[in-house]
Parts: sequence; C-alpha cells; structure tokens
Amino acid sequence: MADRVTVIGWDGSPLTAAARAALGAATLVAGAAHHLALPEVPPAAERIRLGSLALAARRIAAHRGSAVVLADGDPGFFGVVRTLRAPEFGLEVEVVPAVSAVAAAFARAGMPWDDAQVVVAHPRTLRRAVNVCRAHPKVAVLTAPGAGPAELGLLLEGVHRTFVICEELGTEREQVTVVTSDKAPDHTWRDPNVVIVIGGPAGAGEGGGWIAGRNPGAGPRGWVQPDETYGGRLGEGETQLLRAAQLARLGPRVGDLVWDIGCGSGAFAAEAARAGAAVIAVDHDAAACVRTEGAGRRYGVHLQIVHGTAPHVLENLPEPDVVRVGGGGPAVVSAVADRRPQRIVTHAATRDAAERVGRDLTEHGYRVECALLQSVELDTRAWTETERNVAFLLSGVLPDRAP
Repeated sequence: MADRVTVIGWDGSPLTAAARAALGAATLVAGAAHHLALPEVPPAAERIRLGSLALAARRIAAHRGSAVVLADGDPGFFGVVRTLRAPEFGLEVEVVPAVSAVAAAFARAGMPWDDAQVVVAHPRTLRRAVNVCRAHPKVAVLTAPGAGPAELGLLLEGVHRTFVICEELGTEREQVTVVTSDKAPDHTWRDPNVVIVIGGPAGAGEGGGWIAGRNPGAGPRGWVQPDETYGGRLGEGETQLLRAAQLARLGPRVGDLVWDIGCGSGAFAAEAARAGAAVIAVDHDAAACVRTEGAGRRYGVHLQIVHGTAPHVLENLPEPDVVRVGGGGPAVVSAVADRRPQRIVTHAATRDAAERVGRDLTEHGYRVECALLQSVELDTRAWTETERNVAFLLSGVLPDRAP
C-alpha cells in the first residue's frame, strides 16, 4: 500500500504550498494529460494517465511510496475521492481542494447557484440528467464523452432551454458559449465541460432560499390539493383521494419522466412535478391542455403539454419511467405497456373494465394490483354525506426494470 496518498484539486490557479510539497515528494503521480505536464511533477516519478479510476486506484494501492492524484476542480465533489476511499482499495487520503468546476462555471456566468440542481451525465445516466433539466429551472450538468451538450440538446427536443457551456475551465483554451438547447447539437464541444441549463419555472425569490438545490418546502403543504383548487372541473379519475393513491403507487421522483395521459385539469401532472419529476401531460382536449398549463403556472412547475390523441400521439414521446393513464381505456394502457415503463397506474369504473385492463397488463409482464376505492365526503356541520366516489385503482409494476 502507498505510504501516503494526496489528492490535489486543480482549477488552473497556481498550486498551493501544500500541493507543491506533496508533489515534490511524490514517487507516483496520477492525473489527466494536462496535469502530468505540470512543471511541479517530479521527472523521476511514475506517471499514470487517469482513465479507469478503479484501475488507477489498484495501482496506487500496490505502490510503495508517496502517491499524488491530480483532479480537475474539487476532487471531493463528484470526484476521485469517493473511488479512492472505497473499501476494496483500503486507501486513506489527504485532500487539497480547489474550486469545483460547477462553482467556476457559475462564476464565469456571473450567476448564483445555491438554487441549482447538480447532476452528472454519462451514457448510463444521461436520460435521468435530461429529466432533471426538463423539470428544474437551473441545473448544472457535469458531462462526459458521449453525454455532452449535443446529446443534452437532442434529448431535450420539445423543451426550450438556454445552455451556458463552459469548456476546459482553468486552461488557456477555456471558452464560455451561450446557445439555445436546440442549437447545441450543431456544434462540436471540447471536453471537459460543464453545461448550465436555464429555463422553465421561476426559481427562488430575490432573497434566496434556505437550502441548496430545490426547495422542498415550496408551495402549499400536502401531496395533493383539494379538488376546488383546480376550479371544480375534475374528471372521474382526478378526485383528491384517488390522486393521492395514484401518486403513492407511482412514486414520482427527481430524475423520472412521468407521462400523464388524459391530464384533464392538470391536477395530477402538477402534483407529480411538485415531487421533482419531469412531466409530459397529454390530452386530446385543447381546453384541458390550457387548464393543465395553468395548474403548472399556479404551482411554479414546468409541464410539457402535448395536445393530441393517445395512443398515436405517444409514439414520438421520450421513454417514461412511470405513467398515469387517466383516459383512453384499454387500448391506451396496452400501448403504454409496450413502452415498458417501470410502473403504470390507471382506474376503471366497473369490475369488468378493471379485469380487462389487468389481464392486458399481466400479458405484458406486469405484476398487477387492484383495489376498490370508495370515498365518502361528509359535511362536518351535520355529519351528512355530500358526495360519494367509487373507482377500481389498478397498478402494474414491471419486475425486471429497476425502480
């Protein structure tokens, strides 16, 4: 095992005295090409070009001497420190931090970032990073080859965003470019880069918030809001208690893409978006689309509204994680199941209709649950019944897809 491992963050500024001292004593130095070219790297030290972090960590663990790892930005923020400290390598590290790439990018843009979401995009997580950009007004994306500004722009089709693209921060080739998301795929961008994605609903007020990132306390308390909040024009599948059950079954969260098919008043779509998910709301009724857009504005969430008739309009939509089918019947549920979301929820007015939908979901490989929900509203002044709603709640979970 290495006698000593020091991780040095690099942001283009002159190295600190502590960093220079660690480098001067190093017998092994690992880093990117521009790190290994620094004049402070001892000529006699073994050099490792960082590619696979796990491979580099194994070589460092087997080294006898003093090792230094150079990394861009703050190495403790989505950086190499986590890998080096993994139990399988047994390494104890000392860290000399630097300004993180995200902090540097917002500084170049002259913007505050305490209200920003920060995500890492590589080919495996790119879709989820894009969903965060769909749902939130300010996102910093730490990119990777194959998951950069061009790919972000392509997957954001239909959603307008502004990109502030910061290439090779801290180097002589540093460049900051502002483009709209639809223009990003037209260019070739240099790695490494950070993309600040701006747009959608308004963020925190001028006074700022009290917690970094998305404020979990924004808006009224409660997963669902009273029916009268939405103007009293709710459909049979939109009542308050049924919406609460649908949200509980789907569990929308940050990084998810939710389809709300037959969005009606926009109640479910707005409440799913309040949970942090990206939402595409679909309805064949233009008035319903207008109401849904208003619900999004009321709660300060971004909803992508698609006016069209399911199932045909669904063909060109990006892949969903969870889906609520509020209208369209078995044909729409079957078309949704063909796209293999992890969870589907819908409702039926009769047992026969519920059985038809349940059989179809089962044939598509979903594990199906059904519950008969009955809600009775009472006037508490006289404790008399004012309204009764009955519905079969169906949900399907795809066992072979990660939640």
